[in-house]
Amino acid sequence: MKYETIILEKKETIATITLNRPEKLNPLNPKMQEELMDVFAAVEQDNAVRVVIITGAGRAFCAGADIEELFLKKIEERKKGIIEDATQAFIEVACLVLAKITKPVIASINGPAIGFGCTLSLACDIRIASEDASFSLAFPRVGIAPEFGSTYFLPRLVGLGKACELVFTAKMFDAKEAKEIGLVNLVTPVDELTKTTYEMASSIAKLAPLAIRVSKKALYQGMNNDLASQLRHEAFALNYLCGTEDHEEGARAFLDKRPPVFRGK
Repeated sequence: MKYETIILEKKETIATITLNRPEKLNPLNPKMQEELMDVFAAVEQDNAVRVVIITGAGRAFCAGADIEELFLKKIEERKKGIIEDATQAFIEVACLVLAKITKPVIASINGPAIGFGCTLSLACDIRIASEDASFSLAFPRVGIAPEFGSTYFLPRLVGLGKACELVFTAKMFDAKEAKEIGLVNLVTPVDELTKTTYEMASSIAKLAPLAIRVSKKALYQGMNNDLASQLRHEAFALNYLCGTEDHEEGARAFLDKRPPVFRGK
């Protein structure tokens, strides 16, 4: 697919998805919905990609939904009795596609992350924000509720009480507070965000990709599993990984005192 609202760049084993509507602060519109669905599937299917970065063009990560193209259009459609099939809604389907990406996904938050911008970042595995980033679960301001899995991810990141506060007040909060409450992993100076993000992505990409994928699955599964079941899962995962070429390469490289070269096999 030829993209109009996003940019997909690949540098060695790292894929960067850039939301690219900077003139309006990268708001989500129907075209971007379609393209995000496509690109999430594309980076998952690309065996050369080991880490995915999501960021925004210009001075914003994403300012939320495009009010005119998404909200007002649907308001007028509802007045005419047209109601879309909610079971196929982007906010549900695309979130599941993103969540099923087996490779680490890093949100590189370069400015305001409002509404969908905030919930998109929550669905990523790691969040790195610049000092001028800002956040808001602004949904009640326009009479709607949080989406894109945010009511699942947010309480797990910051606790139920804090999640309630952020949603009920729809307040704007800065990168410092986001770091303090556990919503982001790192905060960097504005001019160091890209460098810091790529350094982390590169460090992950150099590790055994099968081990990273299996670890990601185990971590998320462990959030909703009992201990005994999770221990069984870990045992099967470890047994599988012990039979891979990457495991042998890692062990031999350690003994040879050399950097390992992992091939994802």
